[in-house]
Amino acid sequence: MTARKKPLEGVKVVELATFIAAATTGRFLADLGADVIKIEGAKGDPLRYTAPTEGRPLDMHENTTWELENANKRCLSINMKTEKGKEAFFKLLEDADVLITNWRVGALERAGLDYETLKEKYPSLVYGIITGYGEYGPDKDLPGFDFTAYFARGTYLETLRQKGEVPMNVVPGVGDHSVGMNLAAGILAALYHAKMTGEGEKVETSLFESAIFTMGMMVQAAQYPDYGSQYPISAREANNPLLNCWLTKDERFIQTCMPDYNTYFKKFAATIGLEEIVEDEKYFPVQNLQKNELGPKLYDDIMATFGTKTAKEWEEILVADDIPFALAQNWEELLEDEQAWANDCFYKMDYPKGERILVKQPVKYQEMGPTEYNRGPYIGEHGVEVLKELGYSDEEINGMLEDKTLFVWEDEK
Repeated sequence: MTARKKPLEGVKVVELATFIAAATTGRFLADLGADVIKIEGAKGDPLRYTAPTEGRPLDMHENTTWELENANKRCLSINMKTEKGKEAFFKLLEDADVLITNWRVGALERAGLDYETLKEKYPSLVYGIITGYGEYGPDKDLPGFDFTAYFARGTYLETLRQKGEVPMNVVPGVGDHSVGMNLAAGILAALYHAKMTGEGEKVETSLFESAIFTMGMMVQAAQYPDYGSQYPISAREANNPLLNCWLTKDERFIQTCMPDYNTYFKKFAATIGLEEIVEDEKYFPVQNLQKNELGPKLYDDIMATFGTKTAKEWEEILVADDIPFALAQNWEELLEDEQAWANDCFYKMDYPKGERILVKQPVKYQEMGPTEYNRGPYIGEHGVEVLKELGYSDEEINGMLEDKTLFVWEDEK
């Protein structure tokens, strides 16, 4: 079957952003066929240099994080502080459909790149912006990363830790990817409107706002302090003991998820061999469990029971009885997960030093066919061709290279 035209072919996106969240949005649009042109300075996006903190070798030719966020894009590296650089950027916007940025509001205003200024020049432009804490309020100008604005300020670190323990370890990209996909959804809606009416739109989200939304159920529940347990809690104090991780005989953790205790309790208790409490009214329904303060005891009994068998043995038992569970896997195991491979979660990329497995975008399309995975661009790799598309002559381009307005990275080796 011949793959049909990608839905965003012919759409031009300018990405004036660093790090992960906004780049995630650009990558999503690029996978859909948009021409995404990433703007960088001479040194490039700081994300190009984070390999050592992620446990990877620093190598411009094999940069798996860079590919994840910037595959299928082109790159123009210009000095935006010069008149020539600004002129080239504004020319780029003349026929652009979307601008994506994560610059702080003050910096955008000083550069004349705020929405109110640009909409006068480019009335059909869709303007997508990601900030740390939102565009308004006392903290709108604070620097924001997902560790701080999403996980810390957004309540994850304080509420999801075990009571009396330090917060969970946080790794880069988790909050950013969520925020980037939120912005992508808003941009696609605004882009549809712009194509139908010719009217542009400003689309905004932030790490902080997205964290509040994704934690929304528990934020709302916090308005009822007389019910349930106040977080952080010990796992033994959970309102629903069936939503916990259990340590197996071979020291692996199995997470069970039975959101409605009353629906699952009797079946689960029988499945794991706690038949003596299946019909015990002190444990059922959940209101009786809580009234009798038996949650910690039930937790201890389940934990002890899971300690009698290996994770593999429990897997067979739980699958047979259709109990919702999953083994707590590590990253190395996930790279070999048959379910992930069956659902096209990974892509094998050839590098000069060998093959590596890269993670693909989590959205697939039946008729469009498989998404291409072209490596992320080197710094300024497409600068000359992009400027030629804007009408610059060879002489003008060479002059911009000489005066450092335009930069194209060359391997020093």
